[in-house]
Amino acid sequence: MQHSSSARPTDVTAGDVPQAAPAPWLDTYFGVSRRGSTLKTEILAGIATFLAGMYIIVVNPAVLSDAGIPFSAALSATVLISFMSSLAMGLYARNPILVAPGMGMNALFTYTLVLGAGLTWQVALGCVFWSGVMFAVLAMFNVRKAIIEAIPLSLRYAITCGIGLFITFIGLQNAGFIIGSDATLVTLGNMDASLATFFLGLVATGVFVILRFNGALIMGIALTTLLAAPMGRLWGDEVMVAWNGLAAWPDFGAVMQVDIVGALKVAYLPFIFVMLFTNFFDALSCFMALSESANLKDKDGNPRNLKRSMTVDAFASMIAAPLGTSAAQTFIESGAGVAQGGRTGLVAVVIALLFLPFLFLSPLLSLVPGIATAPALVLVGLFMMAPIGKIDWQHFDQALPAFLAIILMPLTYSITLGIAFGFMSFVLIKALTGRLGEIKPAMWVSAALSVLMLLTAQ
Repeated sequence: MQHSSSARPTDVTAGDVPQAAPAPWLDTYFGVSRRGSTLKTEILAGIATFLAGMYIIVVNPAVLSDAGIPFSAALSATVLISFMSSLAMGLYARNPILVAPGMGMNALFTYTLVLGAGLTWQVALGCVFWSGVMFAVLAMFNVRKAIIEAIPLSLRYAITCGIGLFITFIGLQNAGFIIGSDATLVTLGNMDASLATFFLGLVATGVFVILRFNGALIMGIALTTLLAAPMGRLWGDEVMVAWNGLAAWPDFGAVMQVDIVGALKVAYLPFIFVMLFTNFFDALSCFMALSESANLKDKDGNPRNLKRSMTVDAFASMIAAPLGTSAAQTFIESGAGVAQGGRTGLVAVVIALLFLPFLFLSPLLSLVPGIATAPALVLVGLFMMAPIGKIDWQHFDQALPAFLAIILMPLTYSITLGIAFGFMSFVLIKALTGRLGEIKPAMWVSAALSVLMLLTAQ
């Protein structure tokens, strides 16, 4: 997924030795044989990555529908932006990377901006648009080095982990596994058919992941939907799965509903900044991880075509808002295709084309109930916890801000608040311990924006 900043780590191995030369035009444009690949390998790699990341077709509309965007409209937007941005990644950046609406970004959009801060989903889409504009500026002027150096590694890791815990909490809530309690704030839900179905689906999906099945999350969603089908018919009181048809024309009801002007308020600036920060570092970390694991590097040892890839990611965020979805970002699930030997932009082109048929399948996909997508959310949260071991817990000037960022996201039900307190505590601790030189200018700006957000939120 999203790697929120979405995503499951993938073991990557070298591609197979080419058995036959690809078509001449593929060699000319994508450099297939030059990268040590074949046409067959690139196509199979595209299919592998699509299977690993296609869960977003169902999960993203399910999350956005909580913000008020109709499921069918959110599904159309998800498919369109995934097709367009992955195609651009293949043809322009020529990298084997999936780009689609990211986990973490959709949670920030729905549960922090809309349900938490009270923005309409149209204004929240405006915030997505402006964060994409800022991302594009950063990508075009190539200022990533200064920004990377400003934010300490511990906080970058902590933000990924915190978003993971938050997404897991949402999944457990959606399943009814965790419910509200006047006495203890939260407690275990009622032991009924719905909870049992979710738990069985979670365990089964975990087994698929452990056994390294391609498309493990989408297999888990399908299985849990099947387990939920008898509910309200053979047992339980509520019908969870109802047939609404197989196919229909796409619903473009959310297209051009973005409120670009309404998002231009000082009070919304911290939200835009958090979206920018999260998307920027998710993209950068994904590119760096894939380049290291599969040697997708240029002659200087940097991720291949990084500037072009970041530009695609930025414009994907801008385009996502007018289409009616939260920001698109690179998926670490792209490692599934790289593991199959995929090395060129042809992989991303294959991925893009595989998304298109789902534009017409919203009635079929609306069969999937909330308890079926909940296991995927829980496991995405687990995958995003991977960097927690990289945080230096022995040095409290790093550990305390990181801990606050991680724990406050689920406890305050706000990604923004977790990041804000992480930034503010880092700056204060460094200042009060006489280490002002360790605070970069961008961190001062980040802390100031965090204070502004807290003041305007009251």
